[in-house]
Amino acid sequence: KGLMANENKQFTNFKIHTQYSICEGAIKIKDLAEYCKTNKLPAIGLSDSLNLCGALEFSEDISKAGTQPIIGTQINFMYSGIIGKLPLFAKTESGFRNLTKLSSKSYLETKENSEPHCLIEDLINNKNDLLILSGGINSLFAELVKKNKKKQLEELVLKLKKNFLNSFYFEIQRHNDENEKNFENFNLKKSKELEIPIIATNEVFYIDKNMHEAHDALTCIGNKTYVSEKNRIKYSNQHYFKSDEEMLKLFSDLPEALENNFNIVFKCNFRPIYSKPVLPNISSEKGGNADEILIKDSLDGLKEKLQKDENFLTYKKRLDHELKIIIEMKYSSYFLIVSDYIKWAKSKNIPVGPGRGSGAGSLVAWCLSITDVDPIKFNLIFERFLNPDRISMPDFDIDFCEEKRDLVFDYLTKKYKDSVAHIITFGKLKARMVIRDVGRVLGLPYGFVDSISKMIPFDPSRPQSLIECINNEPRLIKLIKDDTRVKKLTDLSLKLEGLNRNFATHAAGVVIADRKLTDTVPLYKDSSADLLLPSTQFDMYSAENAGLIKFDF
Repeated sequence: KGLMANENKQFTNFKIHTQYSICEGAIKIKDLAEYCKTNKLPAIGLSDSLNLCGALEFSEDISKAGTQPIIGTQINFMYSGIIGKLPLFAKTESGFRNLTKLSSKSYLETKENSEPHCLIEDLINNKNDLLILSGGINSLFAELVKKNKKKQLEELVLKLKKNFLNSFYFEIQRHNDENEKNFENFNLKKSKELEIPIIATNEVFYIDKNMHEAHDALTCIGNKTYVSEKNRIKYSNQHYFKSDEEMLKLFSDLPEALENNFNIVFKCNFRPIYSKPVLPNISSEKGGNADEILIKDSLDGLKEKLQKDENFLTYKKRLDHELKIIIEMKYSSYFLIVSDYIKWAKSKNIPVGPGRGSGAGSLVAWCLSITDVDPIKFNLIFERFLNPDRISMPDFDIDFCEEKRDLVFDYLTKKYKDSVAHIITFGKLKARMVIRDVGRVLGLPYGFVDSISKMIPFDPSRPQSLIECINNEPRLIKLIKDDTRVKKLTDLSLKLEGLNRNFATHAAGVVIADRKLTDTVPLYKDSSADLLLPSTQFDMYSAENAGLIKFDF
């Protein structure tokens, strides 16, 4: 498919920033997929700033729309004491693994209160099958020019040329942004001097050009500034998803830059795909395989719990039935892992809950000390928990003493070295939040915005969209009609509603992998947060789709 992707020589927008570029990109991936489908786009690329959070979702949704996804990110690198972004793209699976390693490294090895970054040496050490660009006016190259380190920049360019050969380009961008023309002249001059090809790109932050004002408010939310401030980050109105015709016209004087853009789809022919669940192999430390260990441990547990109970055969029949289903569904290791950390916690006098939810219906769980509830005594049904007719991962909700829960995390970290992480979540601009945030950056009085936000019902059990809230509130409809400030506030809020606002961590979710996690998913760590474990850059759905198993604590 990659070889067919650009036979008609269409401009490839591969510098797209989705909502995972927090408070910078304003594109939801499902909307982008719909746009690709409607416009029959041959290929587009992901280039979120400082993370790969949307890589799997982008890959899957965009390919379903019939478009070739190109997977990349922009990572901060330090050179000569200066930190700045460099755009990288995966050409193959090996390249994607290197992207994952570098993105993870930027967070895991950055000291507190410093911007997440890698060193250029890290890039050289993980260079295989990566395509690299020089970046725009906010890149490492631009920062070196601004700081008048042109000699160091030339050294860096020669180093990258030597290591990346024909996979390194000087990027030419035309968004009508301040300083862009001078930077373009510098890039064109260096390209000629050092014989490095140029490529035309467009930094896309939103799909529709009418989104500019709302996007401006979004950047203010992220940077805690006001729209009225003069000295703040401000983008031109040219960062929308431009058409093929617009880009060909814009770069008509640089045919080489366009030609290299057309050809980028031939260089990148990999996308991450969904994986079946992969559990750590617990059998190696106990001898025998996981199924045999599960059968033995379950039977031993049953004998211990029942001892001389006259109903032993009834329990044994139910146990055999459950074991058959668990083994057929290949979940033996899951039960053994959960049993292992619960038994460890109990041995260290860490309070553990008796088990709740459908998991309490499992006799195997009771025999393995996962739950303290006898399902036969209380007539509980196993099939509510695991059912071959409805394939889904088992999911025990285990309650640990809050004060000692970190001890369990510490145990897991040592037992499954480099293979355990929390799961990232994203705070979103929901109906009330977006009104408050937009009102603040517009400089509207706090009490005024507060009174409007309180007209929006807050009911987490039945959340409503902002438009539904407005339509159900006559007072708000009247204010929008009569007060231009309220109209602008709601118009901008409706455009930004639902976008990601900040990173957070899933309170209870932990993933345990069968190998080093950075071989599977990119990792994130907030250097200012007091967390023992890193988090996956993928949210719960993408982490599970990548083959990781979630355990609830």
